Formats: sequence, C-alpha cells, structure tokens
Amino acid sequence: MAWVVLFIAGLLEIGWAVGLKYTQGFTRLWPSVGTVGAMIVSFLLLSHALKTIPVGTGYAIWTGIGAVGTVIIGMAFLGEPREVARVVCVLVIIIGIVGLKLVSPH
Repeated sequence: MAWVVLFIAGLLEIGWAVGLKYTQGFTRLWPSVGTVGAMIVSFLLLSHALKTIPVGTGYAIWTGIGAVGTVIIGMAFLGEPREVARVVCVLVIIIGIVGLKLVSPH
C-alpha cells in the first residue's frame, strides 16, 4: 500500500510543479490555492509512504515521478522541446525509478 501512496504523491508533485507555472508567482488566487493544496497533500502522502519505504528510495522515486511527469507534460502540452536527448534522459530517470523499486527490500 505504501508504494501506491508514494505513486499518488508523485502524481501530485507533477500537479504542483506544473501548477507553479499558472500561479504567475503566486499572484493568481485559484491556481495558487490548487498548487499549494497539491503540495500539502503530496508531502503528506510522501511522509506516510516513508513510514515503511526507505527514505532514500522513497524520496528518489517521488522526485523521479515528478520530474518525468513534469517533463512529459511540458513536451506534450506546453511546447517544450522534444529533442531525442531529452527523451533519452527521461528514459534514464524511468530506468532509475524502476531499478530502485525492484531492489527495494519492501
């Protein structure tokens, strides 16, 4: 169950990372409220998952999910470059995430 919680926390990290773009420096109320809400819930879920998942593994996977998801959303919807080198780097992060999960004792 901790892994599911960690995955959801990672998805919420994607949400708040992308949400930061729309807050315009926290000058827009509703995007700011949504972004801060996603931050809080993401951190709470991460904290819960880290009760049983090793902190290094959990934190690396959480940030990896957030990084990969944010880059993909940027490329797919926000006009960010889709260069082969960027895609390869994202794949390397994914391999790292999967590798950490596979070698985790929990």
